[in-house]
Amino acid sequence: MARAAAATANPGGRSGVRIVVAGDSGTGKSSLIVTAAADSYPPNVPPVLPPTRLPEEFYPDRVPVTIIDTSSRAEDAGKVAEELRQADAVVLTYACDRPETLDQLSTFWLPELRRLEVRVPVIVVGCKLDLRDENQPVTLETVMSPIMQQFREIETCIECSAFKQIQIPEVFFYAQKAVLHPTGPLFDQETQTLKPRCVRALKRIFILCDHDRDGALSDAELNDFQVKCFNAPLQPSEIVGVKRVVEEKLPGGEGTDRGVNERGLTLTGFLFLHALFIEKGRLETTWTVLRKFGYTDDIKLADELIPTFKRAPDQSVELTGETIEFLKGIFELFDSDYDNNLRPLELEDIFSTAPESPWDETPYKDAAEKTALGGLSVNAFLSEWALMTLLDSSRAVENLIYIGYPGDPSAAVRITRRRRLDRKKQQSERNVFQCFVFGPKNAGKSSLLNSFIGRPFSEAPSSNIEDFYAVNVVDLPGGIKKTLILREIPENGVKKLLSDKESLASCDIAVFVHDSSSESSWKRATELLVEVASHGEDTGFEVPCLIIAAKDDLISFPMAIQESTRITQDMGTEAPIPISCKMGDTNNVFRRIVSAAEHPHLSIPETEAGRSRKQYHRLINRSLMCVSVGAAVGIIGLAAFRVYSARKNTSG
Repeated sequence: MARAAAATANPGGRSGVRIVVAGDSGTGKSSLIVTAAADSYPPNVPPVLPPTRLPEEFYPDRVPVTIIDTSSRAEDAGKVAEELRQADAVVLTYACDRPETLDQLSTFWLPELRRLEVRVPVIVVGCKLDLRDENQPVTLETVMSPIMQQFREIETCIECSAFKQIQIPEVFFYAQKAVLHPTGPLFDQETQTLKPRCVRALKRIFILCDHDRDGALSDAELNDFQVKCFNAPLQPSEIVGVKRVVEEKLPGGEGTDRGVNERGLTLTGFLFLHALFIEKGRLETTWTVLRKFGYTDDIKLADELIPTFKRAPDQSVELTGETIEFLKGIFELFDSDYDNNLRPLELEDIFSTAPESPWDETPYKDAAEKTALGGLSVNAFLSEWALMTLLDSSRAVENLIYIGYPGDPSAAVRITRRRRLDRKKQQSERNVFQCFVFGPKNAGKSSLLNSFIGRPFSEAPSSNIEDFYAVNVVDLPGGIKKTLILREIPENGVKKLLSDKESLASCDIAVFVHDSSSESSWKRATELLVEVASHGEDTGFEVPCLIIAAKDDLISFPMAIQESTRITQDMGTEAPIPISCKMGDTNNVFRRIVSAAEHPHLSIPETEAGRSRKQYHRLINRSLMCVSVGAAVGIIGLAAFRVYSARKNTSG
């Protein structure tokens, strides 16, 4: 790593860098550009230059640079704004002999960039250094420090002179470097530390390079890392030098990780070296390492490294058995206290090599059952993975890569058989089922989901969370385990859901919850059942349906039995399943939901319109059959007549 500064050609795969130069009139913009391109000071410079291109061999990164000059006239402000919006980097100029132009940076130009939402590196350049009054000595740091504190987008500051040709190429070198090797994603200037996402990526790279998994990079492993990233080995003396730098400069007291041990360079030392490179302005070193391992400027794996999965609307994605075994191994590896429970810190450790923990946000955050210690059992851990794989298969596989999945990422999951084929074969082969939970407000939908993941019952009314999921493993007879995902559909979200033709394609089974003590709740639940069943009939995505009579601890509304009997007989569904989440009596409802989902040809409700449509189709088919038979008889009769005629003529 001692010679790691030699960056790879064309970092980040860019075809070019566009640098826009702006600033007050007379601050030396055009002279700066011409002198950089021609390597000489021009006697006459036009007010605004056409786009100027620096060839790719101009700088070591071998990426061509296009420099855009801008007008300082008020009437050209719109055009300047458009150029700034298209910039990869902005060079703002002021004149060293005119302090008022420096003031303009903080009072106009930098606020203007924010107003235009130009979020690119900014290089502040003091031009005409040769004209500055030497009787008023002031350092660049003194002048720029307050401005840089206020405007963090300023990448660097430099003074130059086109006339004396002082630091002219450096201006555009720094601008190009700020684009190709940006500081922002890697380093926090305020705290002078590596940013969390950078640390996580470097930790993953360290683990990948630590082939013997002993927590340190040996001399051989360090050399392999050097060759992979920089195409050149380290000499033994250079390896010794790297370790010495870490030991001498890494702060720490007795008993702390000093970055180097008897086995080699530790993670602490590896991270310290990168922080040191960045502090010394050698960002290209860290960026080269990150890009060699597939990271983008966002410190995430490049899209082309993450497989995508094409599937029909009624197909789903599940983890393979091999992947599940890998995840069980991960669970055991990070369950450091062997209590069969991944505590929050242990779970964070698993995802410490991912850009962030994917389960810190909805819908994953509160979707699985938590232990008394706030952690996850192995079933809950696998359930979260099943949910992420179902909802966002590419993201699930991406996170498998981050945590060290060793196999082919595209083979980590499987695409299930189409649900319409399952219906035809009268059996589903899926291991993960998604259930949509419908029902009016306060019917008990949220209580059903909460009871599924072991949360205590609450009398408080549920909130209309748009993406409330609950996922858990359901034990079936014979030791079979299936994963069930419940998705609550708020009453006011049903219309939006059913506005999409394919909205029920991902639903394996729907349940309709009503408050068994409320007749209005029952009526609304049956209305929703008809709406969903009609949508399924219209789109071809019919789903099995069950009715759940919640709050069974309360007295049922009058005529409840007669009403439920009438509806279930009319629509051909099972009788409502009574449950009481308050009393903890769920009546095996989750096992019954899975069982109904496993047999997708059953429990499909039929509406009156659907029956009429089927009768119409049967009549049409019968009529067509009669026509076909009649036509066939006619054709046979005609053929027989022709044979008879032919024989008669022959005999005559």
